[in-house]
Amino acid sequence: MIYDLIIVGGGAIGLACGIAAQKANLNYLIIEKNCLVSSIYNYPTNMTFFSTADRLELGNIPFIAHSDKPTRREALDYYRRVALDYKLKINLYEKVEKINKNENIFELITSKNIHYSKNIVLATGFYDIPNLLNVKGENLPKVLHYYSDPHLYAFQKIIVVGAANSAVDVALECFRRGAEVTMVIREKQIRESVKYWVKPDIENRIKEGSIKAYFEAEIVEIRENDVDIRVENNIISIENNFVLAMTGYQPNYAFLENLGVFLSDDDRKVPFYDQNTHETNQKGVYLAGVVCGGMETNKWFIENSRYHADMIVEHIISK
Repeated sequence: MIYDLIIVGGGAIGLACGIAAQKANLNYLIIEKNCLVSSIYNYPTNMTFFSTADRLELGNIPFIAHSDKPTRREALDYYRRVALDYKLKINLYEKVEKINKNENIFELITSKNIHYSKNIVLATGFYDIPNLLNVKGENLPKVLHYYSDPHLYAFQKIIVVGAANSAVDVALECFRRGAEVTMVIREKQIRESVKYWVKPDIENRIKEGSIKAYFEAEIVEIRENDVDIRVENNIISIENNFVLAMTGYQPNYAFLENLGVFLSDDDRKVPFYDQNTHETNQKGVYLAGVVCGGMETNKWFIENSRYHADMIVEHIISK
């Protein structure tokens, strides 16, 4: 079988692409290497979305939440219902390992099969590859780039690296479960982009000393029982049980480059694509969702990239 479209990635935007393809009567398949909407599944257990429920909706299916801003659990329930209601064609726990192009047909070699398609959409997100600290000791088990539940860190001495929403949420949640929290922040202050209802909370906790914060600082070495931090050209050591590096994540650039997708020469590494069609410099290869922003991972979200699906499918039909 040769599909009209194969969508790599079963997150919210991958589902949106599947819905658009189904409405257009295209023969399509979604391939996801983990569970359905795995990025949302891996969010912190108690996470609440920044957006309201209506802005996360797909396929005209209402998203009913208990408050204005839905929780992780509500989002998982919603997107599972979307997949069921549309009977979307999804292969879960199947990893795309290599993509070849023979004339006008793509060959996708996966962990379970080989698929063929006239077009492909990469809706692969950015949550799989963390931005590393690149310091000695980062490979110790106590250093984590993903965060799930604050109970794990109750009564422990933890360092939270970062100044954006994730770092702030982690610091506040762990502090309120009894952890001794220290933040290590490269910037001069908490980022202005932090959620407006959370920013005063973290700033007040730092001001009163409940949470210790080192600004314009960085970790230089991590050891089993302590961590060295550089602050104003001085090295200080503090006792530590866990380091939670909330330093962000990045797209799978190797995957893009192996397909021949051009990336910008600067640090942003933005993939090339036509903003009207979302087709890359490689004919038949499209991008959807946060992967479009390269290292600017705060540019695209579910609410402003769910429309990519219709743009892509319209262009495929026009061809």
